[in-house]
Amino acid sequence: MRAIVFDFFGTLTDPAAEAGRRDSVTATAAALGVPADRFWHAMGASFPERIVGGYGDARQTLRRVARDCGADPAESELDAAVAAQLAGSVHVRPPRPGVLDLLDRLRADGYRLGLISDCSSELYESWPETPYAPRIDAAVFSWHEGYRKPDQRLYEAVSARLGVNPADCWYVGDGGSREHAGAHRAGMRPILVTNTAYPDAAALRSDPDPYTPALAIPDLDALPTLIDS
Repeated sequence: MRAIVFDFFGTLTDPAAEAGRRDSVTATAAALGVPADRFWHAMGASFPERIVGGYGDARQTLRRVARDCGADPAESELDAAVAAQLAGSVHVRPPRPGVLDLLDRLRADGYRLGLISDCSSELYESWPETPYAPRIDAAVFSWHEGYRKPDQRLYEAVSARLGVNPADCWYVGDGGSREHAGAHRAGMRPILVTNTAYPDAAALRSDPDPYTPALAIPDLDALPTLIDS
């Protein structure tokens, strides 16, 4: 196995930070002058289309969702909302404890590292500024590609950009979005991160995976031992 492909949210990021996602959306709603509950549900309902680029960038997305909620924000309100949305996106993606050192170790051991993330525009647009970017050799984002997990084109894209065959890849994720089923069909070897220490994080994963990998670890710090064995 020459490469490791990671999921992003709840896998490389700190699962505990997921609890702040609603507060982030509430701040954006306030900037738009939209009731927080209505905006939260509208964002959730738009998720499948937003993450494949159907709503455009952050500003276009917030304008459209606000209008879906019955508001017509002024440009100044959109300015504030975009700022709140971008700030919130930073707060929900801090690195899992120890993960940056882990990525450095894996690369030093000779592994090529990839990423597949179902995400909206905020992550794609800010990716170069994150501490993950210099450690990941090939990153594939649903918003940019125009399709989401478990679409096989995502797995094909990341393996091609890593310069390896899918059969040479581990796929590591916390579940949701049928990501392990997609990795298995692509010929990758899936590993489930159960996040045993973060029982609330699993409730935020959408589209549960019908495929249960044979290999599972409670946290990423167990990954080197597993793949070395």
